Amino acid sequence: MTVPGLIAPGTLSPLADRVVAPGGLRVIGLDLSLTSTGVCLPDGSTFRIKTRQKDGDRRLLAIRDGVRSALAAHRPHLAVVEDLPKHAMAAGITAKVHGIVLGELLDARVPYAYVVPATLKSYACDHGNADKARMAAAAYLAAGVEFSDDKGGDQCDAWWLRAAGHDALDAPLFGMPQAQRDRLLKVEWPDVAGVPA
Repeated sequence: MTVPGLIAPGTLSPLADRVVAPGGLRVIGLDLSLTSTGVCLPDGSTFRIKTRQKDGDRRLLAIRDGVRSALAAHRPHLAVVEDLPKHAMAAGITAKVHGIVLGELLDARVPYAYVVPATLKSYACDHGNADKARMAAAAYLAAGVEFSDDKGGDQCDAWWLRAAGHDALDAPLFGMPQAQRDRLLKVEWPDVAGVPA
């Protein structure tokens, strides 16, 4: 029996002030979690793949299937994934999600980069300990974007991961201070030159 992925209601609708990618570049942002994975598609729309604890490890299959569908439908040139937090209690559980999603990225031949949470927050807010409210406010200031039903900040983080990928590939979606952009120099970015369009 397959447990379907639960998509948070009402979040599949596109964002009102979506930022369109320059030059046809397709970047997907993934904020991985066993309970609520945030996804930002190449068109800037966001959604969550929600799972239920009672489904146990089958939740991994729901996340895998949701990511697989997004990759097949949008064929991104790059995936930007929030890395596991260092020394976090939940890192072992989240590592399971990372493993199954990494397998999907490899099978789909989508290059990927990991961005640690502190680097993402510094890039977005110029503060490595920025909270969810500050991250959401920064997205609104940068591009007029708001996130519905995003209590955990999963969609917002995924949106910022996509923006980081665009900046790293010299196709920024909006203006930002260079000092914040420079935070992304800490990330090991893959070569996406040979990725099929």
